[in-house]
Amino acid sequence: MASSVGPLVIHSMNFQAASGWGLLFASPWLLGFLIFVLYPLVASLYYSFTDYNIIKSPQWVGLDNARALLTDSLFWTSMGNTLYLVVFGLPAGLAVSLLLAILLNQKVAAMPLFRTIFYLPSIMPAVASALLFLWVLNPQYGMINLALRSVGIAGPGWMTDPAWSKPALIILGLWTSGGTMLIYLAGLQGIPAHLYEAAMIDGANWWHKFWHVTIPMLSPTIFFNLIIGLIGTFQYFTEAYIMTTGNSGGSNDIPGGPLNSTLFYSIYLFQNGFAYFKMGYASAMAWILFLIVLAATLLIFKTSSRWVYYEGAH
Repeated sequence: MASSVGPLVIHSMNFQAASGWGLLFASPWLLGFLIFVLYPLVASLYYSFTDYNIIKSPQWVGLDNARALLTDSLFWTSMGNTLYLVVFGLPAGLAVSLLLAILLNQKVAAMPLFRTIFYLPSIMPAVASALLFLWVLNPQYGMINLALRSVGIAGPGWMTDPAWSKPALIILGLWTSGGTMLIYLAGLQGIPAHLYEAAMIDGANWWHKFWHVTIPMLSPTIFFNLIIGLIGTFQYFTEAYIMTTGNSGGSNDIPGGPLNSTLFYSIYLFQNGFAYFKMGYASAMAWILFLIVLAATLLIFKTSSRWVYYEGAH
């Protein structure tokens, strides 16, 4: 009996020692998660039910912040601007990325060079990209308006015109869509060639092969890019903030300008928290955004069984 207990005790001691070492090596990540993720998450949930301006102690107000948001015109403006990007910018980005991936999946000379060129804008820092496009989209001497002027077309005001400011940001997003393009390219290269050969034998043209072979086989990749793009678009901030803050003079120096046409949800949240010091109000906005993104994501997951094809799934 003693001889059988001994190895169990030794094994238990070794397991405890290994667990201790594992926790020790994982402790930097665990501490970082507790301090920089879990604590702010719980704190923001508490602050969302309070009147808190950072200087004074938070005062419990229940759902007053949520009620105030419902009557806040700027809240609805920011929501409308954000939904504009979700409805128009996100599909455009997905479509252009897919088109580029298909073009870069062809077997032509120097294809690695072309892939590198199209991918490079996506690794440029967001601030640098925003400042670059402030010059490219300048109404007087920007490259795009100069090109339009050369063919007799008067270019729009872009970031100085409320009607064109959001399309300008969408164009910037298309220019930096290399990451999504790369994911599509990986998905395209995973499609078996024999499917295209079988379709060709059946007399399928390029459109039939694209619609009945490429899209179904690529649907899991489209689903992934859609979810990631949706979450990122609802949190759109950096480019709009940089391009509308102190770079062009006049009324466009206010974040979200001109005339609040680029006042996206995250920018208005940032203003409430760090410009107006309404931290409780901003926390309520953050949690409402979380619920909206969660609902939209769950809706896409719910409908995915109708259009996402997984090979081998029943």
